Amino acid sequence: MEQHYTNLFELVEFLKDEETAVKHLEELRWKGNRACPHCGNIKTYALKSGKYKCADKDCDEQFTAKVGTIFEGSKVPLKKWFIAIYLLTSHKKGVSSHQLARDLKVTQKTAWFMLQRLRTALGNGSFEMLGGENIVEIDESFVGGKNKNRHANKKVKNSQGRSCIDKTPVLGMIERGGLLVAKVMKDTSASEIQPIVDVTIKSNSTVMTDEWRGYRGLKKSHSHSFVKHGEGQYVVGNAHTNTIEGFWSHLKRSIFGIYHSASKLHLQKYVDESVFRYNYRKAGDGERVAMVVDLANCRLKYHELKRK
Repeated sequence: MEQHYTNLFELVEFLKDEETAVKHLEELRWKGNRACPHCGNIKTYALKSGKYKCADKDCDEQFTAKVGTIFEGSKVPLKKWFIAIYLLTSHKKGVSSHQLARDLKVTQKTAWFMLQRLRTALGNGSFEMLGGENIVEIDESFVGGKNKNRHANKKVKNSQGRSCIDKTPVLGMIERGGLLVAKVMKDTSASEIQPIVDVTIKSNSTVMTDEWRGYRGLKKSHSHSFVKHGEGQYVVGNAHTNTIEGFWSHLKRSIFGIYHSASKLHLQKYVDESVFRYNYRKAGDGERVAMVVDLANCRLKYHELKRK
């Protein structure tokens, strides 16, 4: 597929009007093979209104390229959506809703909802299980809850270290030379870690962790090596977790540097955003925009963001 832009200036120049933006969405979503989003039928025809109609009489639905995607039901012009995708995926630490609101001339509430829809799409991808012949590093990190940043009367007792009283743990798994997967957890117990590992990493793969007891059961299903961080041990031969630890600094610079905080309710979306940028950091800016459109076949309504 032709690359129409490689930077923001070229994107804005290319999307000269809303009609061009709509055609670009059709190009990226359908790739020349238009199909009904309601039933999947490839026999469709264009209407004078600009919409399309399914030729299957049992379906007979009208549709556009927005139907069944994060763009459906949005009053925001597609050109602004494409700019938002570009900014979110090309900026190394993301973009805040306040900044996006200024850039697009929309309200902060609209910008926040747009970003949450985009993060939902970024977490919508599928992946092949990690491991096999390649080593997988596993590590956990905590988001939030630093007493040193709080006023004395707001400090939370017994909340430091691995406590989950006011922090949220995230489990990261990265295949050396491959992709990263990260999932928010309730705690760092073996009963929480093991099921995530089981659906993410191929059995009998070689995995590397630190000495945390939550990883001890991994030896039953994997070749497990670990380093003892508590004893100042960080590398033993090829056993280390340095690669995954590099991602944690990337994640926290994004959350605390740009967004300042992320609630437990929405944390997985922010994690998905950082994982996408990390996994596709070597892709071109235009390529990342196309990837997001590929992932955008999901819906998110505002009231769903408020559920607890």
